[in-house]
Amino acid sequence: MAITDNKIAVLGTGSIGSSVGADLTHAGLDVTLIDQWPAHVEAMKANGLHIQFPDEDLNLPVAAWHLCELAEHVPEFDVVFLAVKSYDTLWMLQLMEPYLKDDGVVIGLQNAMNDERISSVVGVERTIGCVVELSAEIFTPGLVKRDTTRDRTWFGLGELDGTITPRLEMVKSIMENVAKITLTNNVEGGKWTKLIANCMTMGPIGLTGLKNIDARKLPGMFDIAVQLGREAMAVGDALGYELEPILGLTAEEFAGADDDVLIKAMETLMNVVGPASVTAPIHDHIKGRKSDMSYINGLVAEKGEEFGIPVTHNAAVAEIDRRINEHEIPMDDSNFGLLKSMVDSLPNRV
Repeated sequence: MAITDNKIAVLGTGSIGSSVGADLTHAGLDVTLIDQWPAHVEAMKANGLHIQFPDEDLNLPVAAWHLCELAEHVPEFDVVFLAVKSYDTLWMLQLMEPYLKDDGVVIGLQNAMNDERISSVVGVERTIGCVVELSAEIFTPGLVKRDTTRDRTWFGLGELDGTITPRLEMVKSIMENVAKITLTNNVEGGKWTKLIANCMTMGPIGLTGLKNIDARKLPGMFDIAVQLGREAMAVGDALGYELEPILGLTAEEFAGADDDVLIKAMETLMNVVGPASVTAPIHDHIKGRKSDMSYINGLVAEKGEEFGIPVTHNAAVAEIDRRINEHEIPMDDSNFGLLKSMVDSLPNRV
């Protein structure tokens, strides 16, 4: 089957889903964008999508549906790109599953480790793993500011059993319209490596409400980031994940001592998204939504406790994030002082 013959859905059209859907539509593919934000869907129906790149503006009409329109159209999709928050994974896929062909496939364009959740709904045989690096933001319906150009956007793709299959090559051909693509036989290891980098960056920076460049100047931020990474690496090792070069790095660039690898992943991620950008939990807070850091730092804290691995730093980040989500405290730079006091005063949490 030619890639132009595939019926493609992008389920969840926030900044990532909209960016992907726009590029695939621009490439002439058969793409439907489906979302739960009514104003955004109506804006796309009326005026199309406007994607502001650092180096170009893309304005184009798109096929956009409200979630409820699935039942009206009764479609059959070959490929579904899932781009929702981790906590929306299960219910969104349960809604979509009747419209996925028996030989169709779902690719999760998400942070965190959601492939097991995805496969629990659609089956392992209809799941492909993906490591994502695409930085963008959306606050106005129909308008996305994309921070990473196509040549600086990177996805790692892999079958869950590690094989390189014809359908994996087909999905690669589709996604090359959006980003540079690497095929891997260790996609879960790649996803955990990205999770480590997110623990080190999104975790502590996301508590402060600051731009990346300003948050990184806070005294002690680098040291705490490294501690977060060490804990996440230890938990990943206990879970059986092997580190994988991510963000387009080669194995040679990724080689070195444990801390060297951690710092290389963190610095590469920060360079890709750009110093003036703000991290995802801050976007969520501005929009009045909960972050999904409980699936990132919180996952490390949870699994660390199960294995008896010290996870004080990740547990502290997850707890402060919970307080922000529950409106117990505001998101501001004073939370970094709270984080430092928590990790200094508490014993290693196991």
